[in-house]
Amino acid sequence: MNKKLLRIIITSVLLVVAYLLTKTFELPMLAQLAIFMVPYLLISYDVLAEAAEGIMEGDPFDEDFLMSVATIGALLIGFMPGAEPQMIEAVFVMLFFQVGELFEDYAEDRSRESIAELMDIRPDTATVERDGETVVAKPDEVKVGEVIVVRPGEKIPLDGVVTEGTSSLNTVALTGESMPRSVGVSDEVVSGCVNLQGMIRIRVSKSYGESTVSKIINLVESSAENKSHSETFIRRFARVYTPIVVFLAIGLAFIPPLFYSDYLTVLPIWAYRALTFLVVSCPCALAISVPLTFFAGIGGASRKGILIKGGNYMETLARTKTVVFDKTGTLTRGVFAVDAVHPEKLSANELLHLAAHVERYSNHPIAAALRQAYPDEHDNCTISDVEEVSGHGVKAIVNGKNVCVGNEKIMEEVGIEVPVCELCSGHTGTIIHVAVDGVYAGHAMISDQIKPDAAEAIVSLRKEGVVRTVMLSGDRKEVAEAVAQSLGIDEVQSELLPTDKVEQVQRLLKEKWPKTSLAFVGDGINDAPVLALADVGIAMGALGSDAAIEAADVVLMDDKPSKIALAMRIARRTLGIAWQNATLAIVIKVGILVVVAAGLLGSWAMPVAVFGDVGVMILAVLNAMRALKT
Repeated sequence: MNKKLLRIIITSVLLVVAYLLTKTFELPMLAQLAIFMVPYLLISYDVLAEAAEGIMEGDPFDEDFLMSVATIGALLIGFMPGAEPQMIEAVFVMLFFQVGELFEDYAEDRSRESIAELMDIRPDTATVERDGETVVAKPDEVKVGEVIVVRPGEKIPLDGVVTEGTSSLNTVALTGESMPRSVGVSDEVVSGCVNLQGMIRIRVSKSYGESTVSKIINLVESSAENKSHSETFIRRFARVYTPIVVFLAIGLAFIPPLFYSDYLTVLPIWAYRALTFLVVSCPCALAISVPLTFFAGIGGASRKGILIKGGNYMETLARTKTVVFDKTGTLTRGVFAVDAVHPEKLSANELLHLAAHVERYSNHPIAAALRQAYPDEHDNCTISDVEEVSGHGVKAIVNGKNVCVGNEKIMEEVGIEVPVCELCSGHTGTIIHVAVDGVYAGHAMISDQIKPDAAEAIVSLRKEGVVRTVMLSGDRKEVAEAVAQSLGIDEVQSELLPTDKVEQVQRLLKEKWPKTSLAFVGDGINDAPVLALADVGIAMGALGSDAAIEAADVVLMDDKPSKIALAMRIARRTLGIAWQNATLAIVIKVGILVVVAAGLLGSWAMPVAVFGDVGVMILAVLNAMRALKT
């Protein structure tokens, strides 16, 4: 049984016993105090210790201090002339304060369990092949380059490349999607996925500290460090508010009796009101429920494969009115294929041969398409002096020939005029030109596919209140405009270099509406500067992308742009619940403070005060838990 729950039960029994003893026997005040001190100390020793620690550290004004002063005062007020004993009330207040703390603990545990479901991707062991045998080791003991064996039902412990076997992987813990992913030899796999079918061997490409699972866990665990503006405001408010109410309570106890002729007679009445005032003024509901709401919201989003790095980013996401998209890998699949080859001076095979070799070391999706179109890459050719021209293409020497591969700009740079190709008319893909020793050699047509849910994503964003959508692309104008038009995007900027994208986002930030946010959505590989520049950076297709996890504020663990609207919906709902809690706490507390100070509640003052503190906190915590559900 929970230790705190056990204390609450035992205290409740002892409180009933103490009440019966004091009602059955006429006991002196000191004896009554001794009897009630037993349940009081049992239920309050941790609160008293925290209050004492705050005083010792010079920072006493918190809820522990308020509850300690109020309840100790209630225990002792009966010793004042003409005052009624309030010992049972003192224990009762502390008892219900702990009940509220119990609800808070339960709510935090629920939120942590939600995040723990994501944390379950952490593998405990790895089976490694060493010296012809398989040994079980901890993931952080496995070195890059070693081969691990993953059997059906086991989690993949480290990122790597499949060297043997085929299987299907369950990626739901990472992406929130239940559709298995098929993998085979040469496919990259990431840690945290579950192997569903055959045994596979994987050559480790990253150490455990650099693996996907490790970075995701660190990201979620550190999300609480990034406080939202609401959380920060509540903390600042509580630090100012608490000492004010302490001094108001002191004034309420000692100033009004000065206006009576029998000062000592009315002093206990006003002192009791002051103690009740302290109980009501405790800012527990505010200090606990608002951060808990954001914590629950982050946990709920993580179960959908949406990782939000902190409450501040959630708050920014909720105010988003402008969404800027990268094209390739975000709205399109980013998996290019060669549609056609139009050679001028060479055969189609020779053209692809040269292009594939020049693009051998590039990680650009178009380079991958050219290499895939010419699979015989390892044919003993010599490649040297590789030079990548950002946003234009690649130059290299292949078998002694100067080969240039890229767009029209790189052709202009080397002094070549690109001929008009009638066969390319109407083609909305990318055209890659090839020149050999300063002579135009032909071109290849490469195309990308729009993601199935891209159009749905734009419609959903408009429903969420987004009023401006922009697409930035390094692709040709006609290609970019064709994609933007088919999706219903408001504005498109094409043929952009990485530095141009930064300038475009800077412009859009100046043009956005006041008190609104601009979100940039990219694939996280080459968009790190823009992801960092935007009010909120959202990384798409981040499964296994280090750049996305590090640069973005929000990471979508699959490549579905429709998840952007869901992330905004979760953020707005979470923010709404946080402000519901703040409003509920402030309105109820202010109302009760007024009637307590006016003395309108009589003997009901302390029970109402308990509700104003603990009852409101419990209601706020239960409301905060709604943020877990998405």
